[in-house]
Amino acid sequence: MELHQLRYLVAVAEHGSFTAAADDLHVAQSGVSAQVAKLERELGHRLLDRRGRTVGPTTEGIALLPHARAALAAVDAVRTVADELSGVVRGHVRLGTVIGCTIPGYLAGFAAFRAAHPGVTVDVVEGNSDDLVADLVGGALDVALVAHARRLPDALVMHRLLREPLTVAVPAGHPWAGRDRVDCADLAGATVLCLPPGTGVRTALEITCAAERASVEPAVQAHSPEALLALASHGAGVAVLTDSMAAGRAGLTTVPLARSARTNLSLATRAAPSAAAGAMTRTLLDHLAPG
Repeated sequence: MELHQLRYLVAVAEHGSFTAAADDLHVAQSGVSAQVAKLERELGHRLLDRRGRTVGPTTEGIALLPHARAALAAVDAVRTVADELSGVVRGHVRLGTVIGCTIPGYLAGFAAFRAAHPGVTVDVVEGNSDDLVADLVGGALDVALVAHARRLPDALVMHRLLREPLTVAVPAGHPWAGRDRVDCADLAGATVLCLPPGTGVRTALEITCAAERASVEPAVQAHSPEALLALASHGAGVAVLTDSMAAGRAGLTTVPLARSARTNLSLATRAAPSAAAGAMTRTLLDHLAPG
């Protein structure tokens, strides 16, 4: 029995496919199939059911998989400690970010990490925050920059960078431009521009309006705050974003949303990151000013 056989078995069980597992592991599909078959012969049990459209563990496979995962985790932990003791960081980091992230501190931190640790490969995944959090919990990501209005799962370690309420961006001549606030009842009768479901801003808007017992359904949604602000400046509607997203936009005035739920920008990791993921986290935090 060899460790790579256990790694292949776990990957196939998680992906439900030899092909998908091979793609994730960056090895040939035939090699994955052959090594899993060899492991089954050595152990004397069929571990995967290959008869359906997807591949799943047999009863024997279900019993063995927790021990295979534990063995792989133990080996990874040995490597992590050895790297930390020697001061050498190598390996691979799967980094998630909100879509279109161009925060200067994040970009500077990413560049600094690559300069300091050229031996570490990095996959960057963009997505909405709910999906990124799910991937962190599930192990598909190591570190993620997420925006959230609700508490993150206890399985994650959160480093909060910013916490702020929502604001409404309107053209300078808009009737709301001179007001000290607007509320959800106002938004219910307006053309609202907002980020999509699964983002921190949208969740904060939903929480705020639910508390006010108001029904607000955005007419336009886009992942880019810049696109929403540009549309608002052309009179296409009012953009609901955070203060930091909307501040300083020429031709627009921002008005606070009354009793707004707060949205947070956080760097999140799993509780026991690898040496490479830990180094990535520390470097990004050094460049992202906490709020």
